[in-house]
Amino acid sequence: MVAATQSRCSLMLVVEATDGARQQLEAALAAGTIASACILPAAGRPYDAPTLRPLLGTAQKAGTAALLVDDARLARTLKADGVHLSAGQAAASYEEARDILGRGSIVGADAGRSRDAAMHLGEAGADYIGFGVPDFVTDRQAARARRLELVQWWAEIFEVPCVAFDVDNAEDAEALARAGADFVAVRLSASLAPADTRDTTLGMLTALELGDA
Repeated sequence: MVAATQSRCSLMLVVEATDGARQQLEAALAAGTIASACILPAAGRPYDAPTLRPLLGTAQKAGTAALLVDDARLARTLKADGVHLSAGQAAASYEEARDILGRGSIVGADAGRSRDAAMHLGEAGADYIGFGVPDFVTDRQAARARRLELVQWWAEIFEVPCVAFDVDNAEDAEALARAGADFVAVRLSASLAPADTRDTTLGMLTALELGDA
């Protein structure tokens, strides 16, 4: 397979910091240019610095920005490129995260489904604003439609980059790219084998190219 080239709408990977995450991330990076990797703690476990360091190094060596979720102090300690503030945490923790990391690091914020939260965080100086589909939502179709509407609204009015989170498939990715998302964030299942991870990533990159056409 030929790796997809970078499009105007770029790909963000959401990776769980499991024991096999480094191989998974390497496989994804082999598919094409990845703008950033947002690294979550493994389910039921706190962040583990020995696991995180090789993940951060793998991403940064490839020119991919490496972000930790909700832990600005650890991001500074491990020299990550910044922090991603999750929905529900962003409004309360943005200023503290910015004070810890300074203006030279990325502080991005997920606004969930709230226009008010998005505008507040954008005015505060967040480097990107995210819209997603929360896990607790049962009507997934309606939530995806709401996310698409928010992305379109934000892209038409604001200059701060917009990230669409919780993207389920290539069709969703293409639609969000067409709507004006600057980044589409895809979570890689920890159970995916490296070869499947590469194919999934390549499919998403191709979808973003189609969305930009």
